[in-house]
Amino acid sequence: MPYPPGPTGPELAGMNNVKRIFLLRHAKSGHGDRSQDDHDRPLAPRGRKACPLIADHFRARYAAPDLVLCSTARRTRETLALITERLGAAWPTAFEPGLYLAAPSSLLARLRRLDDSVASVLLIGHNPGIELLAASLSRDRGAAPEKAVKFPTAALAVLDFGADWPTLAPGTCHGIDFVTPRELAA
Repeated sequence: MPYPPGPTGPELAGMNNVKRIFLLRHAKSGHGDRSQDDHDRPLAPRGRKACPLIADHFRARYAAPDLVLCSTARRTRETLALITERLGAAWPTAFEPGLYLAAPSSLLARLRRLDDSVASVLLIGHNPGIELLAASLSRDRGAAPEKAVKFPTAALAVLDFGADWPTLAPGTCHGIDFVTPRELAA
């Protein structure tokens, strides 16, 4: 885990105006049917195995997010469904077509539009957008996209932000966690 442990859900709730951003790349998808539209690709068996690992990590360390923003792609929806099924919880979710293969600038613009009553958000999307957004936001990793760490499928980055959503900008977040299914399975 490259980041030092940060506050957990209950600790975060007691902190004044701290927002938490969970960035999750969808789990591994299948490429079996080449005639299938990219948007409709399902998860591969490896992706289905990764989701419970991420769910268990989430349960052990974090409170449920106030809101989930999820791409409408089948693989992102299946990732969310398997995680929430494992947790036995349904999270308030907005499925948004604009998140499908979105650029980091579009993802950032969407986060900036969050209502300030949302203290934590889980954004489930695709690479390279998720990876570049994580690298850009985290002052711990550097604000330049070329400094991005490898962000494999089903990887989860957790960032804290100490201001109102409209002021979210590159280099304004503190990274507190980054995990991959491979690390969790070891």
